[in-house]
Amino acid sequence: MTDAPYTPPKVWTWDKENGGKFASINRPIAGPTHDKELPVGKHPLQLYSLATPNGQKVTIMLEELLALGHSGAEYDAWLIKIGDGDQFSSGFVEVNPNSKIPALLDRSANPPIRVFESGSILLYLAEKFGALLPTTPAGRTECLNWLFWQMGSAPYLGGGFGHFYAYAPEKWEYPINRFAMEVKRQMDVLDRRLGESVYLAGSEYSIADIAVWPWYGGLASGLLYGDSATFLDVASYSNVQRWTKAIGERPAVKRGRMVNRVSGDPSTQLHERHDASDFDTKTQDKVAAK
Repeated sequence: MTDAPYTPPKVWTWDKENGGKFASINRPIAGPTHDKELPVGKHPLQLYSLATPNGQKVTIMLEELLALGHSGAEYDAWLIKIGDGDQFSSGFVEVNPNSKIPALLDRSANPPIRVFESGSILLYLAEKFGALLPTTPAGRTECLNWLFWQMGSAPYLGGGFGHFYAYAPEKWEYPINRFAMEVKRQMDVLDRRLGESVYLAGSEYSIADIAVWPWYGGLASGLLYGDSATFLDVASYSNVQRWTKAIGERPAVKRGRMVNRVSGDPSTQLHERHDASDFDTKTQDKVAAK
């Protein structure tokens, strides 16, 4: 790759050797690459995921529901190693034809209900348990405004800025500057909203915060993309910083961030989660030893 101008061909063809951290798992076709059934645990809710920001949304949601006393939100969380291509198994594709984590199967229904796309999972669980979603028309709509804002905005942060800043085989000024500008605009949108409201949907914590926090709270905390927090001057967004810290201190958020985590300090990792006691018995060590 060079800095020379690129002239697109008349017909694009797939170059498997195009480089980048995730080149080995990116492909222009859908469907399974191998046959493998998904494991099934003892709870009605079966989650297949990894602790990326999108994966954290769902485990945080489930832990928050359990903290609120919704025992029906007990779940089994199975690790999907996307670097190994687990998301392309026949079993996973049956639950999510898009081959992206997270994917949820609700076996309390007959036949079981598959739920994919993290925003859809949050909304499904909020409606199923009647929690973390305002009930007034105005409140519900404001909550969904920010939920869908996140779904539309995060690709510019992750696949845009994050890719070109941290993962691309070479760094190019134009895409980094273009997406840095957009991410800073998004942070300003959040900062202005959080300057007038405690939480994104209003005075109450909701699925809007759960959706946005792993991405933008992660950025504000310096957890995403190396030194990007300094590069983007995230400390200047004081309202986002206040919100980020408050949510990060919630016990359910701390637990949710651990589930399906395979990087960082081993004490923060819970590779699989099948019971609330797993947080205390260090199931991650048992799983790693298998």
